[in-house]
Formats: sequence, structure tokens, C-alpha cells
Amino acid sequence: MGRNMAAAYLWTLFLGMLVMVSGTMGAALRKPVDVPFGRNYVPTWAFDHISYFNGGNEIQLHLDKYTGTGFQSKGSYLFGHFSMQMKLVPGDSAGTVTAFYLSSQNSEHDEIDFEFLGNRTGQPYILQTNVFTGGKGDREQRIYLWFDPTKEFHSYSVLWNMYMIVFLVDDVPIRVFKNCKDLGVKFPFNQPMKIYSSLWNADDWATRGGLEKTDWSKAPFIASYRSFHIDGCEASVEAKFCATQGARWWDQKEFQDLDALQYRRLSWVRQKYTIYNYCTDRSRYPSMPPECKRDRDI
Repeated sequence: MGRNMAAAYLWTLFLGMLVMVSGTMGAALRKPVDVPFGRNYVPTWAFDHISYFNGGNEIQLHLDKYTGTGFQSKGSYLFGHFSMQMKLVPGDSAGTVTAFYLSSQNSEHDEIDFEFLGNRTGQPYILQTNVFTGGKGDREQRIYLWFDPTKEFHSYSVLWNMYMIVFLVDDVPIRVFKNCKDLGVKFPFNQPMKIYSSLWNADDWATRGGLEKTDWSKAPFIASYRSFHIDGCEASVEAKFCATQGARWWDQKEFQDLDALQYRRLSWVRQKYTIYNYCTDRSRYPSMPPECKRDRDI
């Protein structure tokens, strides 16, 4: 049995054990709907660095020494479930960043980030997540993935409602950010966000703090995408509330918190794959940020 097959087998066995221990899972997330790129998204820059396949159901972003490229959603959204499948830049990807994020458009902006930091051949990708509220970020967490994200497509998702933000990889929660307004922590609730993705050169910081530079002899660097799922409350940029508040599946009581199985999966990621967590960084935060205990991130 090869290493990848063995890892997949152990992962399946592990999840099966969790189900036996936890009982049935509460409310499972609805399966994303596979739709073409053009249904929900438009290119934003360097249009000639985006390639389309299978009738627009799959696209590739290209990065070379001249430019990267990116795209954004047509609409803006207040809350929802957002997902896409990605296959990251293979081989020597040091210096490159592939980003998938939600962001509002003002100076005190809200933002929900997936950033995939490339690395030298043979070294694993780092997935960095961050949450900005009212223009304040500095809530970085970094993990390794339990698979090679360059070999096959994998699903990366955000669930965002009035109660929490959940980051998921193949439906496994890797991070939760709870609404802690009662603790004095701002939470994104009244600024509609667009969804963005981009592939760009960030060799001043992305790999080993900028020590590893992009090897342009390996260009073009290519990231692939499919399944451009959006199930959100579409709003104008000026909207301050969701007109269907409380009526959507992702806004129901069962999605106010993770269930026992999801918390066990999150704990597994924390114990096995987390390499940096701002909640435990006492050099930056002598006192633990108040949201960390509620998020069970300590």
C-alpha cells in the first residue's frame, strides 16, 4: 500500500471511529452545488492569465514573472455557505500564494481568509487563515494539510452566519471564530462581502518569511479550480442586514455551534497539524485574546 493510500485509509478509519464515539452527526452541511465559473464569478485582472476548460466548469490561474491573476464574485453577500474545489500549484511553488477569501470594501473592512503558502519541492504547503473585523486582523493560524493539495481537487469552504465563522477543508472544520461581541470583539455582521481568489507572487514573505524566493525558471505556476458554489444572502454593498435573516438553512439553530463530532475533528487538526496559533503566541499577546477560549482554540 502506497503512502497516499495508507494515509487515506487511516483517515477514513479515524473518521469512522469518531462517528462510533460521537453518535450521529448533528446537522450536516448541505452538499455544494457544482456550477460553472461564469455563473457566480468574473475575472478581475490579467484576463489572459486565466484558462477555461469543460465549458467553464474548470479554470486555471497562471502566474509568471510579469503578473498573476484573480477573480471575484459578481454579487456581495451577508452570510452564507461558500465553497470551491482547488488543486494547488505543484512542484516548486516557493514564493507563491493562492488565496481564497471574502472581503468587504471599505477602510474598516471585514475579511475571511484562506491563504495557501507555497514551498520548495518536497516540502508541504502551509494553509494560513485569518479573520479581519472592523479593519483589525492579526489573528493568523497556520496548519499543514493531511494530504498533498497539488495532486487532486479538494474542497475549501466557509460557513458564515450571525453566530460563527467556520473554515472547512473537505468538510473537516479547521477553525471556528465565534461571535464574541459580548466580550468586546467585533464580528462581521453588517458589511456585505465579495468572494475573491488570486494567484500571485509574495516571495517577500510567503515562504520562510521571505528567505525562499520564487524560481521563475519553473513558471508558469498554475492553480486549478472547479465547483464554484455560493449559497448566500445576496445584498447590495450598502445593505446592513440580510432580508432573509433566520430563513436560510445555514442560519438555523443547528448551525449556531459545531457538534461533538465536528469539535473532535477540529481538535484532531489542532493536535496533529497546527504549526502556529495566535491564541497561544504570548510574545504577541501577553494576555490571551478573549475570543480564543470560546472558540476552543487553546
